[in-house]
Amino acid sequence: MAHVKLNPAGLAAKHEMNERLMSYNVEMTEVTGGTFWKAYTPGQIAGTEKFPPIASLSEMAGLMQWYDPIDTANPRLVRLAKEFGPAWMRVSGTWATKTYYDFDGTGTAPEGYQNRLTREQWVSILRFADAIGAKILISVANCQGLHSADEPWNPSQAEKIFALSRECGHPIDAVEFTNEPNMMEGTGFPQGYTPAHFRRDQDLFHRWVREHYPDTLIVGPCSTDGNVLQMGPGSRGGAGIADIMPCCSTDDLVEGCTEKLDVFSYHYYNGCSERLESVMPAAHWQPEDASTEAYLAVAGNAARAFAPFRDKYVPGGEMWVTESGDAGGGGDTWASTYLDVLRTLNELGDFSSVTNGVIFHNTLASSDYGFLQHGTFAPRPNYFAVLLWQRLMGKTVYATGEEIREGAHVYAHSRKDGRDGAVYLIINNSAGETTVELPTDAVRYTLTGRDGLRSRVMCLNGRDLVLGEDDALPNLDGAAQKAGILSLSPYSCTFLVV
Repeated sequence: MAHVKLNPAGLAAKHEMNERLMSYNVEMTEVTGGTFWKAYTPGQIAGTEKFPPIASLSEMAGLMQWYDPIDTANPRLVRLAKEFGPAWMRVSGTWATKTYYDFDGTGTAPEGYQNRLTREQWVSILRFADAIGAKILISVANCQGLHSADEPWNPSQAEKIFALSRECGHPIDAVEFTNEPNMMEGTGFPQGYTPAHFRRDQDLFHRWVREHYPDTLIVGPCSTDGNVLQMGPGSRGGAGIADIMPCCSTDDLVEGCTEKLDVFSYHYYNGCSERLESVMPAAHWQPEDASTEAYLAVAGNAARAFAPFRDKYVPGGEMWVTESGDAGGGGDTWASTYLDVLRTLNELGDFSSVTNGVIFHNTLASSDYGFLQHGTFAPRPNYFAVLLWQRLMGKTVYATGEEIREGAHVYAHSRKDGRDGAVYLIINNSAGETTVELPTDAVRYTLTGRDGLRSRVMCLNGRDLVLGEDDALPNLDGAAQKAGILSLSPYSCTFLVV
């Protein structure tokens, strides 16, 4: 049993966080319509049905399904996204690297592109961002349809989306050149593309942005460097995408570039999902490991491992995780359940203890790791968990004096309401109770799974968190907690406002 002694008067400020720390992705395939990860069955989500393995990456197409464009005017989607408050919305993904901007309505994408984005679709995204108060981060086309590997990148496509956005009153706020460039041709680049080609074209793009759209933040390199990020338990050797396809390093993408970045970015996942377990077994965590110290440490370890690259290429700058979630490959079978809440809240707390920046959860409303269920936009446990973070946790990060250990992952921030005091987040990731010495009265918000760890409904102080009539949010008020000894139940997450 872990024991925690809180000392609000002794908290020492570490640094300030970006107010848009908690942000999210809307994949380009959601905007245009296209293929994305096939949804798990109810049995797979409950853990009673195994996911059928694939023999090789050549069978990946069978893991996908077609999705129509997302309805960004849906009242439930708009309302629930707006509840988060200020956030970044990233419209990118591998799909974006091969997207043709058909803003003239030709109805087709030229050879070398995979899909097309219409004027109406992009305007709907801009209107959605305005309605919910989001800033927009994008990546642009860089594929065989735009140029060959030997030909320099050109702005003929990028200019379309930048110009239309400015015309509609919402200029592009930030940009990454491309999504996950480490994989080179695997991410959609022209045939024969090399790191040298990428560095050439990234400089060309960044120079063009600074000349024509100087208010746009330059973010990059959007790294998925397997040498830095060791996904999964790795007990059988190897632990990432680099084990099954050619990849390059973060230094390969940035070293020698003349145009400097404003923000350093990388992608983090704890491992690969069940969909890819059979081809990347060392990168997959089993569900019984999803509350362990090793599993919960991955996000913070990734931040600490990438921080030296940020210091090297963007000294003094922020670090953004422009894709994040429990597992690459659309999320694990438990990503839509309470079990993933422990990882999500721990990531926010641990990342904040390391650096200032932004985390883009993948995704807002698609696949099994989305905050909202695709199509219905019904909120999942992670939605309410991060909504509470947004409402309670302020910008100032404090050193708690408590070592992170099983049953006691303790983080502290200033109060979001601006009042004196602090907000603690205590994650009990153990099978036993955790006791807390509370020196002063507080307001308590304890999150648990209604039907266990793989519950699809989360409770706040014992109350189910589900939408009410006319999509009314449930009661998110805390409970009065007297000073003294407080017991936190196994596998619970508790916010204490003091």
